[in-house]
Amino acid sequence: MAKGRIKRLQAARSGSYVVAPEGQPICVLCDRPIPPGLKDAHHLVPKSRGGVATVLMHRICHKHIHAVLTETELARHYATVAALQAHPVVATFVQWVKDKPIDFNPPVRRNRHKGLR
Repeated sequence: MAKGRIKRLQAARSGSYVVAPEGQPICVLCDRPIPPGLKDAHHLVPKSRGGVATVLMHRICHKHIHAVLTETELARHYATVAALQAHPVVATFVQWVKDKPIDFNPPVRRNRHKGLR
């Protein structure tokens, strides 16, 4: 059985994603093409909570989700793409990042209020 990185790569290949005309996958959060080096598989329900379904996202979008939401919040309230997009902080981020180049990948800071809501 595959473990670690290999298993994550297999999950990313078998996850659901949309492909742009150029052949690049599209981020489910911001609807922009994802360059090969910045592609992350996001578990809709965290693996620690038994999740197996994945979707492809930009690395910056994936980092932002985990900076803002705890695994418990993700599992209980944000286990769908629509629910993630409806979160006010995530929606503000998506509006901001849509104007950035597809290879934009700055550092992401953890929300100081994460887990305190």
